[in-house]
Amino acid sequence: MIPPEDILLVSFRNPDLRHLTGKTLAEVAEMRGTSPVVTAMDLIVEDNSRIGTVRFTMNEDNIRQKIALPWVSLCSDSASLAPEPPFTNSQPHPRAYGSFARLLGKYVREEGIIPLEEAIHRLTGLPASNLKLAGRGALAPDYFADVVIFDPETVIDRATFEEPHQLATGVVHVFVNGEQVLRDGEHTGATPGRFVKGPGWAGSE
Repeated sequence: MIPPEDILLVSFRNPDLRHLTGKTLAEVAEMRGTSPVVTAMDLIVEDNSRIGTVRFTMNEDNIRQKIALPWVSLCSDSASLAPEPPFTNSQPHPRAYGSFARLLGKYVREEGIIPLEEAIHRLTGLPASNLKLAGRGALAPDYFADVVIFDPETVIDRATFEEPHQLATGVVHVFVNGEQVLRDGEHTGATPGRFVKGPGWAGSE
């Protein structure tokens, strides 16, 4: 069972509850004078939704061990966000803004757990191969031109649990499907992204 001190409340649908964003379940239970279990149930009823939470259950040494495994591909399990409304109505996990940059800056450059070249492969070619995404994950003829140009000496995540809406730094240019969407660290306004379907896609065009 996760203690209430390790359950961070990060998103509510009900605007009247958003002042609780960033507080732990334990803190809200103390504010309301109810037990953590009753508080959790009351919040779900009041929000008429599932409340977004961050739970502190991971171990840093365990993360390092997983990164070192050569068959582990790496990604982010969070949605793509921007530090502006309506996204700032919630307080996401900091990896929403810093998953890839954290790998390249902290675990590759600072701690040297895996070489930079291997990290790049496990962010691109390996997951594309695992998911059987045709024409993705490599710089090769006839492939979609998805290219990220970054500075390996400066790339790093800046998002924290207290201030998660902070963009990573060190990424200079980004091309999606051959069109530049980031130039000198600034978004160009282009939106050339598309739905990438693997062999399991059963929908219609």
